[in-house]
Amino acid sequence: MILNRAAIENVMEKHAGFSGVVHVRQQGEAIFGEGYGYANRADKLPNTINTRFGIASGTKLLTGVAICQLVEQGKLTFETRLKDVVDVMFPHFDPAVTVRHLLTHTSGVPDYFDEDLMDDFGALWKNYPTYTMRAPRDFLPMFQNQLMKFAPGERFSYNNGGFILLGLIIEAVSGQAYTDYVTAEVLQRAGMVDSGFFAMNQLPARTALGYIDAEDGGWHTNIFEVPIIGGADGGVFVTAPDMGRFWDALFTNRLLSPAMTTQFLHPQVEVNPENNDTCAYGYGIWMIRNGEGILRYYGVGGDPGVSFVSTVFPKGQIEITVISNVDDGAWQVFGDLL
Repeated sequence: MILNRAAIENVMEKHAGFSGVVHVRQQGEAIFGEGYGYANRADKLPNTINTRFGIASGTKLLTGVAICQLVEQGKLTFETRLKDVVDVMFPHFDPAVTVRHLLTHTSGVPDYFDEDLMDDFGALWKNYPTYTMRAPRDFLPMFQNQLMKFAPGERFSYNNGGFILLGLIIEAVSGQAYTDYVTAEVLQRAGMVDSGFFAMNQLPARTALGYIDAEDGGWHTNIFEVPIIGGADGGVFVTAPDMGRFWDALFTNRLLSPAMTTQFLHPQVEVNPENNDTCAYGYGIWMIRNGEGILRYYGVGGDPGVSFVSTVFPKGQIEITVISNVDDGAWQVFGDLL
């Protein structure tokens, strides 16, 4: 693993076209933090360490924390059934679907974007314009009347729709809009002062536009290819230093009690093998483990014009965050840093 500035700079020299930010910390101290490329290509505004980026499904980390907070408050349990807390008709959903099933992608409910069957996220919005997607309920017509994929608890199958349902649960038991609750109880409590759920047509200063590159060398922004406001399954904007603040708050029990933090970080379901190690999923968080324990925790996300990965190695307290405002821009950089 690369843990010094000179070595990281050597890696980045191989990625001259990278657009985004790389942030590396060890034991809470930043050892590297640089922006690359443009946040706004037309005006040639550069990405910096304090640029805000969309992180797509990295938002599921926040949703998982929010659910665990509400469990701590006694407003629901992990075994609470969807049908008992959300006043919405799901004619074909199994009544046994629980919060735990939804959190761990084992519910079997249909998905509005099934990654096992689809690969063009932008194609979703031909019938459901992105500018209408402002709250969890706005996604329901896309999947609420579909059939179950499998029985609850049968297996793992990554499911964005399941996290939309968790957003509805958060709204039902907290009495607040999903974005309001998470902003106050997760982002602000963690000190993520530069992060938020920003409308795509009202982005604040220091926010990177997401870019989709064409084979002919042209490009366009992602404003019409992602929901106008992020929600429970994805779409929050963060800075790389704010991701450090999130991890700090999580591991020092400022978001959850020590007991609940342990539950949040505990493997709940095995996903698939990665090299000689095992990939597992907890309550909104990914992890890699072997026979000796957890090697690293991470959040990951990708949308048109967005790629994100942020990981923490408990041993050595090492954190690496790579965010890009280009499709797939983060993956190779991240891989070369490991």
